[in-house]
Amino acid sequence: MMRGYRPTPVSNSTLSFCGTDNSSAYKVDNGLLNNGCFLDALGVVPHVFLLFSTFPILFIGWGSQSSKVHIHHSTWLHFPGHNLRWLLTTVLLFVLVCEIAEGIVSDGFNQSRHLHLYMPAGLGILAAVTSIVYYHNIETSNFPKLLIALLIYWTLAFITKTIKFVKYDDHGIGLRQLRFCITGLLALLYGLLLGVEVNVILRRRYMWFPYPTEVKPPDDLQDLGVRFQQPFVNLLSKSTYWWMNTFITSAHKRPIDLKTIGKLPISMRALTNYQRLRKAFDAQMEDGPVPLKGSRWIWRSLRQAFGRPLLLSITFRFMADLLGFAGPLCISGIVHHISSDNHSALPPVKLLGVHFISSEAFLANAYVLAVLLFLALLLQRTFLQASYYVAIETGIKLRGAIQTKIYNKIMRLCTSNMSMGDMTTAQICSLVARDTNHLMWFFFLCPNLWAMPVQIVIGVLLLYSLLGVSALIGATVIAVLAPLQYFVATRLSRAQKSTLEYTSERLKKTNELLRGIKLLKLYAWEHIFRSSVEETRRQELTNLRTFALYTSLSIFMNAAIPIAAVLTIFVVHVHVQSATDFDLSPAVAFGSLSLFHILVTPLFLLSSVLHSTVKALVSVQKLSEFLGSTEIETDQDPIVQTPANNNGNIKSVYALQLQAKLVNRKNKTKQDVNRNFEQHDQELTASAAQEEEVCIKIINGFFTWTQGCPTLTNIDIKVPFGQLTMIVGQVGCGKSSLLLAALGEMQKISGNITWNSLPKSDSEENVRAHYMSERQSHRKRGSVAYASQRPWLLNATVEENILFDMAPNEKRYKEVIEVCQLQPDIDTLPQGDQTVIGERGIILSGGQRQRISVARALYQQTNVVFLDDPFSALDIHLSDHLMHEGILKFLRQEKRTVVLVTHKLQYLPHADWIIAMRDGTVQTQGTLKDIQYAEPELFEQWRTLMNRQNKENSTELKRKSFRRAMYSRDTLSLATEDEDEAADITVSEVKDSSTSTDEDSLRAELRHRTTIPWSSFATYLRAAGMLLLPLLILSQLTKHSLMVAIDFWLAHWTSHVIAAQVESAERNCTITRDCEFSHSSYLQVFCVLCGLGIVLCLITSLAVEWTGLRVAKELHCSLLRIIVLAPMRLFETTPLGNILNRFSTDTNTIDQHIPATMECLSRSTLLCVSAVGVISYVTPVFLIALLPLAIACYFIQKYFRVASRDLQQLEDSTEMPLLSHYSQTIEGLTTIRAFRHEQKFKKKLLEHTDANNISSLFLTAANRWLEVRMEYVGAFVVLIAAVASITNALYSQVSAGLVGLGLTYALMVSNYLNWIVRNLADMEVQLGCVKRVSALIHTQPESYDGLMTPAQVPAGWPKYGEIQINNLSVRYDTSLKAVLRHVNAHIKPGQKVGICGRTGSGKSSFSLALFRMVDTFEGQILIDGIDIAKLPLQTLRSKFSIILQDPILFSGTIRFNLDPERKATDKMLWEALEIAQLMPVVKALPGGLDATVTEGGENFSQGQRQLFCLARAFVRKSSILIMDEATASIDMATESILQKVVMTAFADRTVVTIAHRVHTILGSDAVIVMKHGAIVEYDEPDVLLEQKDSVFSAFVRADK
Repeated sequence: MMRGYRPTPVSNSTLSFCGTDNSSAYKVDNGLLNNGCFLDALGVVPHVFLLFSTFPILFIGWGSQSSKVHIHHSTWLHFPGHNLRWLLTTVLLFVLVCEIAEGIVSDGFNQSRHLHLYMPAGLGILAAVTSIVYYHNIETSNFPKLLIALLIYWTLAFITKTIKFVKYDDHGIGLRQLRFCITGLLALLYGLLLGVEVNVILRRRYMWFPYPTEVKPPDDLQDLGVRFQQPFVNLLSKSTYWWMNTFITSAHKRPIDLKTIGKLPISMRALTNYQRLRKAFDAQMEDGPVPLKGSRWIWRSLRQAFGRPLLLSITFRFMADLLGFAGPLCISGIVHHISSDNHSALPPVKLLGVHFISSEAFLANAYVLAVLLFLALLLQRTFLQASYYVAIETGIKLRGAIQTKIYNKIMRLCTSNMSMGDMTTAQICSLVARDTNHLMWFFFLCPNLWAMPVQIVIGVLLLYSLLGVSALIGATVIAVLAPLQYFVATRLSRAQKSTLEYTSERLKKTNELLRGIKLLKLYAWEHIFRSSVEETRRQELTNLRTFALYTSLSIFMNAAIPIAAVLTIFVVHVHVQSATDFDLSPAVAFGSLSLFHILVTPLFLLSSVLHSTVKALVSVQKLSEFLGSTEIETDQDPIVQTPANNNGNIKSVYALQLQAKLVNRKNKTKQDVNRNFEQHDQELTASAAQEEEVCIKIINGFFTWTQGCPTLTNIDIKVPFGQLTMIVGQVGCGKSSLLLAALGEMQKISGNITWNSLPKSDSEENVRAHYMSERQSHRKRGSVAYASQRPWLLNATVEENILFDMAPNEKRYKEVIEVCQLQPDIDTLPQGDQTVIGERGIILSGGQRQRISVARALYQQTNVVFLDDPFSALDIHLSDHLMHEGILKFLRQEKRTVVLVTHKLQYLPHADWIIAMRDGTVQTQGTLKDIQYAEPELFEQWRTLMNRQNKENSTELKRKSFRRAMYSRDTLSLATEDEDEAADITVSEVKDSSTSTDEDSLRAELRHRTTIPWSSFATYLRAAGMLLLPLLILSQLTKHSLMVAIDFWLAHWTSHVIAAQVESAERNCTITRDCEFSHSSYLQVFCVLCGLGIVLCLITSLAVEWTGLRVAKELHCSLLRIIVLAPMRLFETTPLGNILNRFSTDTNTIDQHIPATMECLSRSTLLCVSAVGVISYVTPVFLIALLPLAIACYFIQKYFRVASRDLQQLEDSTEMPLLSHYSQTIEGLTTIRAFRHEQKFKKKLLEHTDANNISSLFLTAANRWLEVRMEYVGAFVVLIAAVASITNALYSQVSAGLVGLGLTYALMVSNYLNWIVRNLADMEVQLGCVKRVSALIHTQPESYDGLMTPAQVPAGWPKYGEIQINNLSVRYDTSLKAVLRHVNAHIKPGQKVGICGRTGSGKSSFSLALFRMVDTFEGQILIDGIDIAKLPLQTLRSKFSIILQDPILFSGTIRFNLDPERKATDKMLWEALEIAQLMPVVKALPGGLDATVTEGGENFSQGQRQLFCLARAFVRKSSILIMDEATASIDMATESILQKVVMTAFADRTVVTIAHRVHTILGSDAVIVMKHGAIVEYDEPDVLLEQKDSVFSAFVRADK
């Protein structure tokens, strides 16, 4: 249309404005307003006024200095109608661009240039941009009076456009002329903007009103800590994420942390959204009763709470999808314009001296279509990203609200749900981590559910308009294959779920292997457990193969179905409709090809969306079940006792013991106990004043963990105020359960629990009144300082664990530290009491954890203190000190009520009140004298087990002075001495490494952050092997080359069709064979290329997934092998969680995520390279424009990758504390509720949730920032390619087919450009997993080989058990100092030797040296004459038995725990259980030896677990047994029996006992006393005791 246009030169600019070919340009005979040029000139006046009036304010900065409020100036939105103003201005700019384009196209029909047709519109664009910039500056400076300039401008612009519109109408210019429509639209827009301005005046009252409206900034913007500005910025910044520029670029200079991203805005915080969700839940409950089962009420609540923003997201998505169809339509129009010389558009009409064109003629211009395509792409991408953002933001808000709802439910959850296995910590954490994410992603994908059907319908209709019936056939092919895609997605989900089950099982086994690695190495069982893990891994890999196969099929179908559909369409089109109007032209071919790219996307997304919907439905069902689970009651009503379950699956060992022993209970004992209770009841109810002395009272209490057999029966107890009450009894008799029953944690079947509080006055009336009120209603229990038997610690600092959110009191804190003897331990920690102790106190020994737990209870200023067996992990010195200084002195001085559960009967004389438990009921209670009188047999039994009484005051003083000497600054807990020594070593290393941070290392780190870890990528590819790697690369390159070849052939084919049509038109052919065009040869080649493309798609997808599978197999196998063979030093210096993460998170990433990311990255990259190559081939001039675009892309990806990696890591790092908070809350639920700290923990939960959500929101905003910019770059690529192609085609005769090909590929660039950067950033993060795994694989293993082979070792060695130690020196590592120095000892066959010494003396190192667990650098150990250094490590360790202090049981059966090697007979196992006093317990269990042991042996008590470990050692029957304080968690009666059993069962064996309680080795044949890694005394106990000045005799005196 513009091909023949050549503007004539003009000599005068004034004449140029109105043109030189219009002689009537300045005739005003009919009035000025009837002159078209004057009307256009009149429209310039408002624009010139605005530009000159706003210049001083914009460029001098008057307005920006007027703000009086300290706020974020670039974000605060003051004025009413803000969003409407931005929207109207955007529409105004679009219409003005159309006016310029219309003027240029119209001017093409004139003989000279008419500037008035488009110059006023250009000034209008400049004025519109100035108006919005001016408004933004005035708005952020909060100076509305300066908006008077805009009010005048809108008024003038509205008047001038209205005059022009009226005059057009007077001259008969109507809707058929495009300029008339544009002028009317401009008048309307200026009028609306004038209305917005007037609205600002009326609302803010800044003009003509005496008192203007004062507006305060939002609370969020007054808080400078809120840095997430998306809700507050203007519409342009909001849609382009401009406010993120500073944030993204600053990440390149400084790593992003929580301080950098600040706080969440109030509307996005978890508490705000939880309140919104709770309000919706409450509304559902008001409408009617909520069903116990079913999830419909939750869906209704979610819709009510979060439905509105989701509707906005769906609206944005609709608009984006509609604009998306502009691409194919514009491509078709451009190619049609290029390939057609005869234009059917209506000719322009000349009125008012200028030409007026119709909209049809306007849209028939190729350049106009190129500009419209560019603008449509910009808008479409903006709306699409806005839809994504709103949906994800809503999903994040929803996730935070539901996580808070779950946490509040956990705080009210019944403890029995957890202890009985009905609900596990893993299940709840899965609900938090997985199911809430399923709901979040469902909300993200939800707009697709509504948009996809509309997109599909419109796409098919447009295809039909281009191709006719063949389009319907192609759509049918896609529709038929779509269910297959859904089937594959379903199978993929099933395979993933099955894989997840095996992954969980593997992780469970790996976790047990790592937690028990010391025991496994000592028993030489590591290979058994490694085989077990490998077996599970093989099953997991089998499922991973299925997962990889279906993933490959999914990738294959995504690539192959469009090829198959296009092939089908063109084959049908050629054969069916070649003789009709629907001929195969480039416009039809490439327009339909682009439409197919749009149409295929929703059909493939459909399976993902449906799959996500199913996941969300399941998750909501699980959420509904969880929210409906049993809650704890503050004042429990008695529950109706139901018959016990008959399925044999009784989980409580206590219940089984009770069931087994109830029959054997003597009637006499029962009568005595009842009589005793009656006597006590009479005493307690004698008077109201006496009753008031009772703090806790339980009357006729029956308690259970589950409905069925009660755990505690006939409980009648009282706990007096301000006194020490001790609860004693054998292992498993229900002592801990009694405490939990008093705290309200157990289900009450019947009875009453009464908690009294001290009255404010001691007068008789007050006491009596208080007593009467207590009789009428039970007082709500206050805070109780509770230290559980299994210490529960926070993943926080030592100080935070002790303070437990109490106000710091330095004096009290120091007292508690001294009382619990924690100062020596604190001194050895890297940062003292500011050291973070890890999850479950992982870096501490058992005794340290126990004492910190007790210190917390002592520090709290509560009236009541519950201590559940606090001495179990402590040696005698620490126990004695804690008892005297902590309980008898510290707590008594504060007159606090103390309830102490203990096995240490030597402390009974200090008790004010004693409760004796037996088989789940109270055997007796009273003072020690009462029990001596009422139960003489029990008292005599106690007396024989008690430590000897304190003798003389002088002895007492000596003991105290000795004890003080024992605890010097470097003293550690004696719980697990080897751990302490290792910790001591670790500290020095940490301190050394912590000093190496300076600016150079920071700069190096920043440089490292900007580079991609290619070395890790090379490691990954090397693991794939030499066969798969070339196949992968070759198949990818060949596939994409074929894809380009298919499209090139299509361009070649369609171009020849056009050429044939032109030739036939020139020859003026009729319908004869000579004029026909043969499609057969083109079609055959097209079919062959498409077929090869489909085959290569399959090969490529299989190659990618199989490569990933091979790498996953190799890396995990190497990792597991090296971990099992690694020395104990690795586990002592590396947190267990770090090693476990290599097997969990990192392995999962390598298994499932890296292959998908690698495939997507390679596909996107090759597609973009192909697109750039094709466009450059079609229009070489594109290469010139490519350089600045490439530079822009480089810097965008450079900044984004760094920020994205930081934000992803921050999101992961904030998610871990969140999930950890859930798990540690569940584990410590009893403690939290005892302390009444529910609200404090809820507050912490909100902080963790908000931290995770702000990270997710910033990551989402960063992704949108990238995608908007990459989409805009892609839009510029399309614009440049379109303009260059049109110009090339019009002036250089490039074929229309190649133009269509170039434009189709240009659209692909805009689709795939951001995926390159996104996948590059993801790959960078994921390669970090490979790097971490690879680093661990390079660990140096233990030397398992010896100079002797297993066959050379004598059969039955060691037969005698003789140990000869010569000049032995050992260390934990070659870089560390020796822990044993020149030790010499000779232990005779069958001798019983006890080793004692204070902490750090080398006792445990002595025992570890026998197993070669430490580095022996000097001397030797001979056992039965053989140097153990020459033996294979596996053989050596398999010949000894050891019992560690910390009891370790593995999930499985009792048989497996006693004998993993399956060498022992049932008779041997039962014999070991009988020796360990466990036969009655195991016989009562369903399955006997095959009864289930849960993870960590949680279904047994601490003492029972230790007894199983003793039985395990007895099963091996080795000639040498090492006992490392194996009886710490056992009551004294059982311990006494076991000591005798050990002496008799191992009478002919060598037994080495490492003693923390010296009385346990008094019966030994010899005693070794160690100090500073050397033996200071070695003789018989009697000989050493006779020497009053010996260290051993001092130990014995201290142990009395």
